[in-house]
Amino acid sequence: MTAVIEVDQLTREFGNLKAVDQVSFTVQRGAIFGLLGPNGSGKSTIIRMLCGVLEPTGGAARVLGFDVATDAELIKRRIGYMSQSFSLYADLSVRENIEFYGRIYGLTPEKLEQRFQEIIELTSLQDRLDQLAGNLSGGWKQRLALGCALIHEPEVVFLDEPTAGIDPVARRDLWDLLFQLAGQGVTLFVTTHYMDEAERCSDVGYIYNSHLIVCGKPGELKQLPTVTPEGTARWEIETENPATLLSAFRDMQGVRDATLFGQTIHILADQSLSEDDFVNQESGEPGSVQVRPITPSLEDVFVTLSRAEELNHQDTSVSTTMTASQKQPEKEVQASPGDESAPEQKPSARRPAAERHTPGIMAGFWAILVKEFSHVRREPSTLLFVFAVPVLQTLIFGFAIDTQIEKIPTVIFNLDGRASSRELQDAFANTRTFQIIEPVYNHEDFRNAFESGRAKVGVTIPPDYSDRLLKGEQVAVQVLIDGSDSQVATTALNASNLLGFNLSTSMTKSFAENLNVVPARDAEGQPALPVEIRPRLLYNPDLDSSHFFVPGLVGIILQLVTLFLTSFAIVRERELGTLEQLFVTPVSKSGLLLGKLAPYALIGFVETLIVLTLMVFFFGVPIHGSLWELLLLALLFLICGLGLGMLVSTVARTQLQAIQFAFLIMLPSVLLSGFMFPRSQMPLPIYLVTFIIPVTYFLEILRGIVLRGADLVDLLPYVSGLTLCCIAIIGISLKRFQKQLS
Repeated sequence: MTAVIEVDQLTREFGNLKAVDQVSFTVQRGAIFGLLGPNGSGKSTIIRMLCGVLEPTGGAARVLGFDVATDAELIKRRIGYMSQSFSLYADLSVRENIEFYGRIYGLTPEKLEQRFQEIIELTSLQDRLDQLAGNLSGGWKQRLALGCALIHEPEVVFLDEPTAGIDPVARRDLWDLLFQLAGQGVTLFVTTHYMDEAERCSDVGYIYNSHLIVCGKPGELKQLPTVTPEGTARWEIETENPATLLSAFRDMQGVRDATLFGQTIHILADQSLSEDDFVNQESGEPGSVQVRPITPSLEDVFVTLSRAEELNHQDTSVSTTMTASQKQPEKEVQASPGDESAPEQKPSARRPAAERHTPGIMAGFWAILVKEFSHVRREPSTLLFVFAVPVLQTLIFGFAIDTQIEKIPTVIFNLDGRASSRELQDAFANTRTFQIIEPVYNHEDFRNAFESGRAKVGVTIPPDYSDRLLKGEQVAVQVLIDGSDSQVATTALNASNLLGFNLSTSMTKSFAENLNVVPARDAEGQPALPVEIRPRLLYNPDLDSSHFFVPGLVGIILQLVTLFLTSFAIVRERELGTLEQLFVTPVSKSGLLLGKLAPYALIGFVETLIVLTLMVFFFGVPIHGSLWELLLLALLFLICGLGLGMLVSTVARTQLQAIQFAFLIMLPSVLLSGFMFPRSQMPLPIYLVTFIIPVTYFLEILRGIVLRGADLVDLLPYVSGLTLCCIAIIGISLKRFQKQLS
């Protein structure tokens, strides 16, 4: 026979817990190998390692000639897996589940249709094809799970407790299917803790406390000397009251073990005892007790071996603690009838109903309180959320956000260049409101500074500025203000008007009050201030706040939708167990992630169109730039948002944790991205942090295209920043996402 599974000293540790300890066995082709053991003994862990979804920490194993540590993906193409709990998609129909797994394994449409018919015939699911999998009974769910595991004709099928939780009829039907598969040459690896199922296996291994105690054919295991030691025999006693007589048989001299087995008692006793000895224990009518010798069952085998293993552990622990117990033996306390220190003997009679203790209004408070603190202590993400969010909010609102607008980015186009014009230029530079960011020498650079969003204020000094002042004529200075941010625009408008008034006032001081000469006259010859500041609001002349906030809302909503939908979709599958089922299939990591993210990318893109439509037709905010450029860059941002959701899913293990981490991402995205508060007013360390927030770049892109009509060249710095964020987030997410269990 050819060995299809070879396990050599296989070990798996979870921290200090050793779940599987140096297990070794071999499974031949076509066998039904049953791995038995109590819950928590390591059966599921072994199956996960053999399927390639859990990396061993020691030893080695090979399945179909492939190493489980290095060739896991090659193994997955040739095996089937049926998990312990139902891990198919409850909201898909029977047909959709089977067809889904057929496509996962790359079956052609013709082959899939052929295998579909064969699986339906094998599992008798013909009448339930359109029924949702979540509405099936336990037995039919297991048939469906088996069908999905067999759709690609695997050579080895791993079944992790396939009959747990189903009724006896369904169990028998499922085993009939397994025998039919074994007859077709399929190797079956089954874990169970039912002894009657062990009898059905061609080979059996028994694992207890992470150790494989014994392995072999059922008939061979029953003949082990340890099971029926030399000088002992096994008996089955049939009596009318087996439960009543059980303790009597256990107390008999020479009886080593006695246990109920249905309506009979199974006994392991010394050969010195005869049938008459057992019959004499029954005081009823003659013939009411029937005694016959039996061979051990597999249950007897495993119970005996388990108890022997427990004795080995107890002997070890006793040897290390016996000395201490011998040094300080307990003293018996004896009380005389007249000893007042003796404990009072309380009557055993129950109190009357009226005297019984009734629960108070705070009954159970302490128990619930301790339990909740235990939950919090064992949930690090909750502690992070509870303590990090208030600190983050305090820092942002108290340190990073300043509602006083200062240092507004400003460019000055000086067409005069003489001393008087330089004084005006210095007057703008010396205020705390305006900050000259770069020199401008032509109209093209002046326009680009505005459309790219680098400058919020632009001052044009006319070429005849000095000449008109010398002639005593009023000169107009144009101040262009970006009105897309109404808060910044209002501040710039007021500051520029005040600056012009103060500058003109200073010029009049050299003239006497009663002179018939004035410092300047307007075009009609009337007295006027020397310098007239003529502000003009661009893009949003009415200073409508919706023109500023609504485009920003598009970016915030898109990130919110993609982040939450994506992170929940993956984490939900992890919680339901369907992600583990996918890990056993040959689906690639990129195929799994892209297949899950693509629908949400489409949903997000439709959401973009909806929000933009509302922005234009409901709020009256027109799109001044190219719509196609906006949609293309929105798609780039959607991919970045999906990557953020994927990153959250690699960190969170539950949907609660996903909500918490998603909220931690959204909080700085709303407050630090420039959506509500100008980034230019933030302290330098916080301002630098804003560059790692993807929505920061997209908000500038949105407002640039929608409000200022900017093109890709104008927005190149923001497009580059968003692209780098997207690459970094997707790369980190792919690196962290492993097609294995941790």
